[in-house]
Amino acid sequence: MPERLPPPGPSFLREQDVRVGDRLLRAGMGRPSALPDDWYLCVLWVADETGIVAFSDVAPAAGPPADPPLARLGPAITGELAGLIREEGGRLAVRLGPVVPPDDPARPWRCPLAVRAALGLEPMRAATMRPNELASAVLTAFRRGVEGLHRR
Repeated sequence: MPERLPPPGPSFLREQDVRVGDRLLRAGMGRPSALPDDWYLCVLWVADETGIVAFSDVAPAAGPPADPPLARLGPAITGELAGLIREEGGRLAVRLGPVVPPDDPARPWRCPLAVRAALGLEPMRAATMRPNELASAVLTAFRRGVEGLHRR
């Protein structure tokens, strides 16, 4: 994997500032897709001036925790989107995956902070939001989740 990847394209929405310690990064989002079964798909990333940062760049100052970053980011995003994500079989309908997997699966924090997200939306709640409003809610939840990775 190269040291830094470029963002996958221009952000669908204006990028949001991500504050990690004394660093200022930017969170972006690719154009989302909505499937007929109320799944919302998008790519989310965090970058600086040289490209997409690694998950390890937003890890706590003491170092990356033992569990993978997506195991922490998923609950943070679903917490931010409470009421908007539907439940399926007793679990929230959220699927997150890295765009580029880590070279070493034993070191999951050493891969680009770019995530493929699939969110199962509550149809009635999602219907009350304009597309840009929904995208903004998802990007904000992602940004806050990333900021939370550094604090935990």
